[in-house]
Amino acid sequence: MKKVWLLFSQTATVLLAAYFVVATLKPEWLGRPSTAQVGTVSVVQAPLANPSAVPAGSFRLAAQAASAAVVSINTSKGASQHPNSNDPWFKFFFGDQGTQPQVGLGSGVIVSASGYILTNNHVVEGADEIEVVLNDSRRAVAKVIGTDPDSDLAVLKIEQDKLPVIVLGNSDALQVGDQVLAIGNPFGVGQTVTSGIISALGRNQLGINTFENFIQTDAAINPGNSGGALVDTNGNLLGINTAIYSRSGGSMGIGFAIPVSTAKLVLEGIVKDGQVTRGWIGVEPNELSPELAETFGVKAQKGVIITGVLQDGPAARAGIRPGDVVTTVSGKQVTNVSELLSTVAALKPGTPSAFELQRGDGKVTLDVSPGVRPKPRRAP
Repeated sequence: MKKVWLLFSQTATVLLAAYFVVATLKPEWLGRPSTAQVGTVSVVQAPLANPSAVPAGSFRLAAQAASAAVVSINTSKGASQHPNSNDPWFKFFFGDQGTQPQVGLGSGVIVSASGYILTNNHVVEGADEIEVVLNDSRRAVAKVIGTDPDSDLAVLKIEQDKLPVIVLGNSDALQVGDQVLAIGNPFGVGQTVTSGIISALGRNQLGINTFENFIQTDAAINPGNSGGALVDTNGNLLGINTAIYSRSGGSMGIGFAIPVSTAKLVLEGIVKDGQVTRGWIGVEPNELSPELAETFGVKAQKGVIITGVLQDGPAARAGIRPGDVVTTVSGKQVTNVSELLSTVAALKPGTPSAFELQRGDGKVTLDVSPGVRPKPRRAP
């Protein structure tokens, strides 16, 4: 019995001594922070982690998946010269005017291995030269394939091999509170990833574009982010970052992105047809107010009231009349003029779509075949 107890005591002593040595010299072996000497100060070091392990809650994989396809866009525009800039007396009194070229900065997203890039129209509008800088530092001169000022989108193309391409997500499935990342080149500091949530959907009447259906997010978006990517936690593209609400010029937590569903329609239209074809029915819509409802004798509480119908237009041929209140278009409810314009614009010309109307005290459903939206007339 004494021999057994002696053996146990010696074994326990050896194990305790070994534990003490390891805990003192190599605490990371035990999963504990280690203590290191930095000068005359003892600091605690965290145990070494597996570099390939993704920390809980990290967006690392989403950022890595999307960042490679987000590019920086540098634009330059020749200076506009004053008509009298060559007059010696003009130069004497006013100096050289407009001799410096104007430069711009934005972001873009590679959406095709063929080199097609989505960005904002205001990023490249009026530019004489456009340079695209990839995330791997490659540079290329970009060509404008087409622009769509009504949605503030533009399609560029570069000639490069082995281009990274972003995966298009489903912006129609978004819900308020979903986590998102914004990727771009704010203030020209280099590619930056910020995170936030979806703050609101279907934002319109902002006075930014003709057709507005913005995703609102609190992910930081700053000047230079325009045209960059708004992605989900899998790195899939949800929208093109476009604008911010700001009193200081920097992010205040209110940013707006064009949904990828809209961007895809613009991309396909420009690449395939050279232009974006939108639906049009030929009506004059107005916000429904108690005064207009009383004037036209309609009992509707929501929708868009039609105050004018173009003679022999698509709406007139389908039977829509002044005083009708449009409540639903092709199964989608409309509550204001912006929603009606955007919904009708998304319809395919020549294909009948169901319009649900409130007419007087009753409801009417009509099939309307939209025409092609006319191009806006330019002011002389």
